Amino acid sequence: MGQAWGFGRYGGPEVQEFFDRPDLDPRGGEVLIRVDVAGVNPLDHMLRSGLVSGLDGGRQFPRVLGMEAAGTVLALGEDIDGLEVGDAVFGLALTGGGTYAETTVLSAANAARIPEGLSATVAATLPVAGTTAVDVLDQLDLPAGAVVLVNGVGGGVGLAVAQLALAREVRVIGTGSNAKREHAEALGVRFIDYAAGDVAAAARELAPGGFDGIVDLVGGTSLRTIAPLARDPRNVIAVGDSSVSDLGGRFVERRLDRENLARSAQLALDGILAPMITAIHPFFDAPAALATVENGHSSGKVVIKVA
Repeated sequence: MGQAWGFGRYGGPEVQEFFDRPDLDPRGGEVLIRVDVAGVNPLDHMLRSGLVSGLDGGRQFPRVLGMEAAGTVLALGEDIDGLEVGDAVFGLALTGGGTYAETTVLSAANAARIPEGLSATVAATLPVAGTTAVDVLDQLDLPAGAVVLVNGVGGGVGLAVAQLALAREVRVIGTGSNAKREHAEALGVRFIDYAAGDVAAAARELAPGGFDGIVDLVGGTSLRTIAPLARDPRNVIAVGDSSVSDLGGRFVERRLDRENLARSAQLALDGILAPMITAIHPFFDAPAALATVENGHSSGKVVIKVA
């Protein structure tokens, strides 16, 4: 039995609650873990709101929030290879177990050992932002000297994309709210405040020849405004808006397997990927942690220290 934070029905923040939950029995392909740190993502409040209910794993209400976690393996389900009880691991709860809880289950295929020297706090930020950044840049496959526009550079994924692009010697121009300028510019990003005027005109001024690649993390009208700046429409990669295909672009091809998780962890261990963790909340303050992300006020990554 352990404490969890989740929701009893679909809705807004008013449906959230703390409750006791028995430890889950890991199904085939799952591992039970003691959660040390949970990552906070926009997808969490989208699941609570019922916008993506197909990702709930079919579990009954009340449901636990969260998809990212780092912790220690307590028990193994059937057909588990490469993980043992006692391993420090990080990964994704893709079968509806949730991660804002003292214990939960992770999908073993979407979990990896935390390499020695990497903290659980950093590891918990990697399953979404770290692997997304790797996937986007692999898909674009830009050469050194290319220019990429990151639309929405100030969040966890945007900053990770910027870091990995700069490590590949790709020039990065990013858009975001002015409150997120400092973190982006500290990396070496040329920053455009999207509230300060004509974003497309400002981007053209910084890259008169157009962009070799565009990574969109905003979607909607913003995506349609910046997409024409790409030299090749196929090099517009969207992370959240699948209608990018209507513009000739592509949706990100996600790889959430153990190999890609381990790759992002190694990049973090090597200092190439350094997640900007801007807030660490204690478990009792989980409502404030999610509210920060849901309100769009977070720059970088927000995590919840559960253990």
